[in-house]
Amino acid sequence: MLLRATPEDFVVEEVPLYPPSGEGEHTFVYVEKRGRTTEEIARALGRLADVKARDIGYAGRKDRVAVTRQWFSVPGLDPARALAHEEESFRVLEARRHGHKLRTGQLRANRFELIVRELEPDVMAAAPGRLERLVSEGMPNRFGEQRFGREGDNAARGRELLAGAPLGRDRRAARFILSALQSEIFNAWLDARRLGFDELEEGEIAWIHESGACFVVEDAALESERAARFELSPAGPLPGTRLLEAVGAPGDRERALFEAHGIPDPIVPPRGVRLRGARRPARIRPDAASCEAVAPDALALHFTLPPGSYATVLVNALFTKPEPSA
Repeated sequence: MLLRATPEDFVVEEVPLYPPSGEGEHTFVYVEKRGRTTEEIARALGRLADVKARDIGYAGRKDRVAVTRQWFSVPGLDPARALAHEEESFRVLEARRHGHKLRTGQLRANRFELIVRELEPDVMAAAPGRLERLVSEGMPNRFGEQRFGREGDNAARGRELLAGAPLGRDRRAARFILSALQSEIFNAWLDARRLGFDELEEGEIAWIHESGACFVVEDAALESERAARFELSPAGPLPGTRLLEAVGAPGDRERALFEAHGIPDPIVPPRGVRLRGARRPARIRPDAASCEAVAPDALALHFTLPPGSYATVLVNALFTKPEPSA
C-alpha cells in the first residue's frame, strides 16, 4: 500500500475541546498547513507576534507530510493581523481572542480523510468488513512510528535525559522527548500482553471509557464482562512520578518492563520538567468510520480518533495481511 502519495492524501482536522470566547489576551488562530511541522508554524506565528515560540500554545503535533488544520494560541496578536498574514505552506482560516493559552491535549478529537493507494484487489474487497470489526471490537491504541522521530531515536534520548544528560533550553522539546520514552514503554506493554482486549486480570489497571478514570481490577470475571461490552479496557503504563501502579503479577511485569527499558526507580525528572505519568487504554474505537473506492487500487477512508491516537495505526490494522498459518 502507499500512504501520503501527496499531502492531500492525508488530511487531518482538529475537533476543538471548546471554542475561543472572543475576549482575552491570547488569540486562537486556526491554521491550515501543508508540508510543515507544528513547531515550524509555532515559530512563524511567534515571529508574527514578536513573541518566543515557547509562548505559542497548541493541543498536539500534526503530521508534516499532510494537509492539517489545527488551533494555536498566540499572546498579544491582533486577530485582524493574523487573518491578513500570508506565508508559504500555511494560511490562517480563523482568528479569535481567548483568555488563556492552549495546552497540550486540549482537543476533543482528530478527524481524518485519507487516500490509500496501490492496494491489491483482495485487500480492497476485505477493507469494509475489517473496518467494521475495528469499530465494533476496537483497534490497538499503539503509538505510531512518527512518535519516535525521523531517526527513531527519541526514546533513547529520553533515557539519556533521565540519566542526567544536559537538558538544553527548550523545555517543551524535552517533554516531547520524554513522552516518546513513555510511548515506547506503552507499545512494549501492549506487545507483551497476552490476554484479549475484552479480558482483564486481577491486579492490572482498567480504563473506564465513559469517564477516562482508572482503577485496579479486583474481580477479573466481573470486570471482563464490562470489558466485553466495551465499558472498560486494559490500561497500559506511561511511567512517571504519580503513576497508578498495578499490583500482583501485572505489577511485577510492569516493573520488569520499566527496568528492561532503562526507567530508574524512583523516577526523577530533569529539573523544570514534569513527568507525572498516566494510563492509556489498550484499545479505542474509531468514530464515523467509512471507506469507499476512488480508483481501482485506491480507497478513501474517513474516521475520527480520540486525541493521541494514530491514523497510521488504523491503516496498518486495516490493510496488513495476516501471517499465513504454519
